[in-house]
Amino acid sequence: MPSEPPEKLWRIQKMFHFAFPAQTALRQAITDAYRRDEIEAVQDMLQRAQMTDEERQAASELARRLVTQVRAGRTKAGGVDALMHEFSLSSEEGIALMCLAEALLRIPDNATRDRLIADKISDGNWKSHLNNSPSLFVNAAAWGLLITGKLTATNDKQMSSALSRLIGKGGAPLIRQGVNYAMRLLGKQFVTGQTIEEALQNGKEREKMGYRFSFDMLGEAAYTEEDADRYYNDYVQAIHAIGKDAAGQGVYEGNGISVKLSAIHPRYSRAQHGRVMGELLPRLKELFLLGKKYDIGINIDAEEANRLELSLDLMEALVSDPDLAGYKGIGFVVQAYQKRCPFVIDYLIDLARRNNQKLMIRLVKGAYWDSEIKWAQVDGLDGYPTYTRKVHTDISYLACARKLLSAQDAVFPQFATHNAYTLGAIYQMGKGKDFEHQCLHGMGETLYDQVVGPQNLGRRVRVYAPVGTHETLLAYLVRRLLENGANSSFVNQIVDENISIDTLIRSPFDTIAEQGIHLHNALPLPRDLYGKGRLNSQGVDFSNETVLQQLQEKLNRAAAQDFHAASIVNGKARDVGEAQPIKKSCRPRRHRRHSQLCRCRACPRSGWRSRCRVPRMERDTCRRTRRLPAPFRRPARTAHPRADDACRARSR
Repeated sequence: MPSEPPEKLWRIQKMFHFAFPAQTALRQAITDAYRRDEIEAVQDMLQRAQMTDEERQAASELARRLVTQVRAGRTKAGGVDALMHEFSLSSEEGIALMCLAEALLRIPDNATRDRLIADKISDGNWKSHLNNSPSLFVNAAAWGLLITGKLTATNDKQMSSALSRLIGKGGAPLIRQGVNYAMRLLGKQFVTGQTIEEALQNGKEREKMGYRFSFDMLGEAAYTEEDADRYYNDYVQAIHAIGKDAAGQGVYEGNGISVKLSAIHPRYSRAQHGRVMGELLPRLKELFLLGKKYDIGINIDAEEANRLELSLDLMEALVSDPDLAGYKGIGFVVQAYQKRCPFVIDYLIDLARRNNQKLMIRLVKGAYWDSEIKWAQVDGLDGYPTYTRKVHTDISYLACARKLLSAQDAVFPQFATHNAYTLGAIYQMGKGKDFEHQCLHGMGETLYDQVVGPQNLGRRVRVYAPVGTHETLLAYLVRRLLENGANSSFVNQIVDENISIDTLIRSPFDTIAEQGIHLHNALPLPRDLYGKGRLNSQGVDFSNETVLQQLQEKLNRAAAQDFHAASIVNGKARDVGEAQPIKKSCRPRRHRRHSQLCRCRACPRSGWRSRCRVPRMERDTCRRTRRLPAPFRRPARTAHPRADDACRARSR
């Protein structure tokens, strides 16, 4: 490439500077694995996750015993889990209920709610679900939905009697209240309490069994500073309440809290990196200092894939902060369904060792899979950030678990799963090592009742326990319904007597050996979404540091080029003489303040063809008084006579 003149090099360096100049080797490895080839990634994970024959056999035996005990207990108990099994997302009725649960929480007016209920329930075959479950709760719900469907499907021609018409007119509010109550009941399955005080009180019984809690104050994706302030105050109050209740039990023996970063800053994205580090980081540090004061653990929750590396920047600043030295309660959540997961763990282990800290690392499988797949398709990117098959995620989880267990000096592992085989495998791999199991409130307690306490496996179990009102439940409830309602979900299958225990506890290694490693058959790569005949339009991944560096370089090169303009006649540019540089027509020193606020075509200082940027209130005042505000008044003599007429015309 030819050398550039010094003035052009200055322009190249100064025009665009949104990408980071360089990354460490560990951080670059994370970026490189963002949309890694899935087959290559799974082959790598398969080697890292290998278990001995004795470990596999022991894990299978433990999983079989746990599933047998859970099925025996759940057949008697019934409840919301049985309801989710009966109305799974593989049925039209289950999808209708899912839509209701998602939509009723955000529809503001009753008329629209009534129409939605009628649309979703009137056509469902609710009769087919009667008496299919031993649970009285499920059968009562099926009867209620059947009657609701009959009422909403009936029209005036079918309702001949005055009584029927009366029921039709008065039925909508009753149905609406009934459905709202059902959704609230469904929400209570997944929420510990509406306030942190209520949640702490509701958890006392399970604490006696040996459980501990990591409370989550519901609320995410703050849109305004007011939202962020409200959620931040909720976290502060919750930490005070949890800390006082813990009474010095310590990070591992007491209850803790989980924090969603999108809830405490309205612009939590890579594009606002400067604001995040300048505004969100001080807030986050205050929360961790408060946690250190009470000696309780605080986990930074995992969110969307495009926010992962931004959250690692925050972790780097927190762990290296001398004010937090010696605090063992700094926690981070990693998602096994992301291809970057093992590289993130390598980075966090190195970060802890560099700063002589010990971090809590919670390993989960991931709850944003549907969104990640769709966003990659919409943007037409080169690949997916997550695995497309569940069995690939299971293999990745075991590989990452082994990596965490091998770094006892730097991390305290926390394994969150509801899969019995995964639980059994973790238990076998972790013998003689320090770690804890975790589960979601309302989903995993019946499984982990067989684990917690000295009378069982003697392992500590922590429950991820959301706290919040009905209004803040929406996003969390939808994710839980998607997890519970999918017919491939372990939580769904464990209550299905038609699925054998052998199938339920099958090792992912056996599944891979039988089916091989390949992408999901229904998910082509985002660029191939429309088949071989048409490539999907390609977008730019603004959360990938390598992509940003390449984009910045190209933009700076383009900005440094000189462009020549000339008239084109018969396809050829006319050469009328020596090229002349294009100069700005304004004089910025004289009109700097003016040009920042006003570019009105009626203003002589701004020129004839500019658009108006005068504040509306001042512009209206100008029109009423037929004169510009003082900073924008025209001098006595002007070089733009046509602007005088335009200004007078606009002021009339």
